[in-house]
Amino acid sequence: MSSSSGIAVDSACVDAFQNLKLGKKVKYIIYKLSDDNKSITVEKDAAEGTYDDFLAGLPSDDCRYAVYDFDYSSPDGDRNKIVFYAWSPDSAKIKSKMIYSSSKEALRKSLNGIAVEIQGTDFDEVSHDSVLEKIQRR
Repeated sequence: MSSSSGIAVDSACVDAFQNLKLGKKVKYIIYKLSDDNKSITVEKDAAEGTYDDFLAGLPSDDCRYAVYDFDYSSPDGDRNKIVFYAWSPDSAKIKSKMIYSSSKEALRKSLNGIAVEIQGTDFDEVSHDSVLEKIQRR
């Protein structure tokens, strides 16, 4: 699948997502644009790690997409939701923000089973408590 910006989604992106969603072999995935800006690729997928480990993988000065298998407790018991992140920090270059913004939908549509989408421009917006609050509102 390709976006309005002409950027394609690498099949490894969907494969990694299926491993997270179905196999539970992956806790989180960080996606990035290829160096030539022609496709979205998997930068990292981790079988385990804390939420802080996940956040540490998001660069403070460049955009990324990410998916996290978010575990939390509710009055009904333990739950989990698959959360999609569009990470676009304020300090990222304008060109990068524009390319990531225009190609997000192609990746998003390739990943069936996302429960919540988070737009993050700083680490406060993607903090565990902030994301948990958004999940619980749904």
